Amino acid sequence: MEKLSFLKYNVTQNNATEAPGTGKYNDFNEEGICVDIVSGEPLFTSLDKFDAGCGWPSFTKPVGDYVIDENEDSSHGMNRTELKSKITNSHLGYVFDDGPISKGGKRYCINSASLRFIPVSYLEKEGYGEYIHCLKIEIENSIIITFNKIVI
Repeated sequence: MEKLSFLKYNVTQNNATEAPGTGKYNDFNEEGICVDIVSGEPLFTSLDKFDAGCGWPSFTKPVGDYVIDENEDSSHGMNRTELKSKITNSHLGYVFDDGPISKGGKRYCINSASLRFIPVSYLEKEGYGEYIHCLKIEIENSIIITFNKIVI
């Protein structure tokens, strides 16, 4: 595990939030997976990332229900659902019900400081090879769908 910077530590261990638009992965569109910066636990894939225009990386769902805990949070005069990684209990961000309806209606709004991105070309090398298959299938299906739209 890498030594956490002040920001990464503050976000993951003290429930801090990055300023909007400042996170490394907000305007970031490479293919791969995002893992917990503390444990390396896979959390999200690039297939589920979308631009919510909120200033933080947003996803429609995690890689599975088993990786994230949801807790009600009424701090700072707001009622929200906080997201924490199950393994390390690290603060990740919040989930809201204003995501794309066609993808389940959820917006997982995540602090970049809580994530480490692993590009698809490094998944096998870094021990996440099981995710290559699902990313490649989705990419191939997208190409086929696009091709069919062009032909029709």
